[in-house]
Amino acid sequence: MPEPIPAASFACRPDETRGRDYPEPESPTRSCFQRDRDRIVHAAAFRRLKYKTQVFVYHEGDYYRTRLTHSIEVAQIARSISRSLGLNEDLAEAMALAHDLGHTCFGHAGEDALNKAMQPYGGFDHNEQTFRILTLLERRYAEFDGLNLTWETLEGIVKHNGPLTGPASRNDAVPETIARYCREVRDLEVDTFAGAEAQVAALADDIAYNNHDIDDGLRAGLFPLEELRDLPLVGPVLAEVSQRYPTLEESRLIHETIRRMIDLMVTDLLQETRSRVGAHAPGSAEEVRLLDRPLVAFSDEMRQNDRALRDFLFQRMYRHYKVNRMTTKAKRVVRELFDHYLERPDCLPDEWRAEAEEVRGVARARLVADYIAGMTDRYALVEHAKNFDLRVGNA
Repeated sequence: MPEPIPAASFACRPDETRGRDYPEPESPTRSCFQRDRDRIVHAAAFRRLKYKTQVFVYHEGDYYRTRLTHSIEVAQIARSISRSLGLNEDLAEAMALAHDLGHTCFGHAGEDALNKAMQPYGGFDHNEQTFRILTLLERRYAEFDGLNLTWETLEGIVKHNGPLTGPASRNDAVPETIARYCREVRDLEVDTFAGAEAQVAALADDIAYNNHDIDDGLRAGLFPLEELRDLPLVGPVLAEVSQRYPTLEESRLIHETIRRMIDLMVTDLLQETRSRVGAHAPGSAEEVRLLDRPLVAFSDEMRQNDRALRDFLFQRMYRHYKVNRMTTKAKRVVRELFDHYLERPDCLPDEWRAEAEEVRGVARARLVADYIAGMTDRYALVEHAKNFDLRVGNA
């Protein structure tokens, strides 16, 4: 067994947490970050990820990844990286498991459709929706809405892709739900970077979805294995595996290639991050937040390789005609449900209808968006049929 790696000076420490919105007695058996992770795992929104897809709709096959399996894969990678860097594994895992909670049914197609429908009402963003779920929409506990997570977990989820304002931000504006929370509840300091654990979770997401989308795309027959041989990173690894195992069946060849690519990307991330730690020598989590660039990062070469892989997947997978056919239908389902419920809130289930009938304008549109965003692929298709197909009953 390898020796335990001591905690880094810049790791987030449970005993230094800024606490929760609603004070609670601490658990005698779990740290505050372990408790956050457990609340996320037990959330209804987390269970629904089982039937929310990445690229393929659930009925296209049981083997393709869902948001749930993807989140578990991200959490595994995030924990491994955090352990190697001496960061808080539980905090990184909590953010990795929560990062996709706000995604709609039908993957990015569903989000695009809901965002377009919501343009007159402020738009829709899955990161903001994740925050809404964690602070407002999960209603399980007697004393508060949401999950009452620690400041560090909420901060990391909001800023896992970087600051929301300031020179390092790529955002046009802070989403309204997050801006209101910062004004009225607690300041999440959206003009700085998140802690190192959140940065790890974000790059673990990149590592997982790029590599596993290659796996799903190959298994779906959207592109042949040979097309990968000219890509940087993928091509050399594939050539190495093919040379070492010349008679290996294709399914094992794919798996062996992808596991080696993940290892290469993780190794590169660890090397670049340790170099940045040496250059900046942060002495606390707060010093990580105040840096003018991320502490956790890929090397320039790996970033270019990652971009080439994304471009390939965009052209050969996400815009494949078979995927386009399904996403076109999926967008129509989402848009028709949104327009229908906005005009006829009396068609919503009782627990949603009562609130929808009391509000108008932006408030009603946001409520309808919350309802649709929570749908699984399967549930959205069933609800669409119940509302638009006369041959389908409403039992």
